[in-house]
Amino acid sequence: MAVGINGSRDLREELFQGISEKLFTAHVVAAREGVVSGSDDVSEEAHRLGLILGKVAGEGTWVREGEVLASFRATPKQVAAAEEVLLGILAKTSGIATAARAFVDLAGERPRVVCGAWKKMPPQLKNAVRRAVVTGGAHYRITPEPFVYLDKNYVRMLGGIREALEAASKLKGLTKVIQVKGETGEVALEACEAAGCGAGIIFIDTGNREDIRLASEALRAAGLRDRVRIAFAGNVRLEDVAELKSMDVDILDVGRAIVDAPLLDMRLDVVGP
Repeated sequence: MAVGINGSRDLREELFQGISEKLFTAHVVAAREGVVSGSDDVSEEAHRLGLILGKVAGEGTWVREGEVLASFRATPKQVAAAEEVLLGILAKTSGIATAARAFVDLAGERPRVVCGAWKKMPPQLKNAVRRAVVTGGAHYRITPEPFVYLDKNYVRMLGGIREALEAASKLKGLTKVIQVKGETGEVALEACEAAGCGAGIIFIDTGNREDIRLASEALRAAGLRDRVRIAFAGNVRLEDVAELKSMDVDILDVGRAIVDAPLLDMRLDVVGP
């Protein structure tokens, strides 16, 4: 919003004085192809701003460069306000959804692509980021069934992998997911200890793909591989997926490459009265 130095003067009131009641048609246009996320929020905000809303691309729609994402009619001041708000609603979440779709498309049916990094977002953004992850086809939970997650800090406080899983054994009906990082020994040994103590998912959170191979070999040698699923995380990039897909990994947790994805570029164009 254009204001004076003291923050009290809205210059748009003067700029649009002669056309303040005139209605214009405006389009939000994709500047590159991608997946739309944030459609419901756009509709709600358009209503709040008093826009006469026409088309809005549905949640999850794949749009091409130059395609109209939303159209509306509004007064000049409303158009200016819409440009500040609507692009912000759509651009970031659509970028996240587009990145998630790219990972899912490359991974295929296995490994299952998840993104738990939405939990690290500011509270006011969590729901929108989580929705964008799902819109892109990825999952926001490491497994769909009820589970308890024993991260490295739980393991440290409870005294080790065995002790953490023993404590969690009292929680009936929950899959035990445990993070291993090679803190108490080699990752392969930690994986075998976890599998032997009732873990359902071993989350190798090291970013070292060799740990997948070593853990898989150790679990198979001990006859434990069929008891667990292997999850992997750690600075996973899109170009890593082909190699990871060829490895013995069931779940791929992608963080920054999805939640820190670039905006889906878009613009607002006034196209006529």
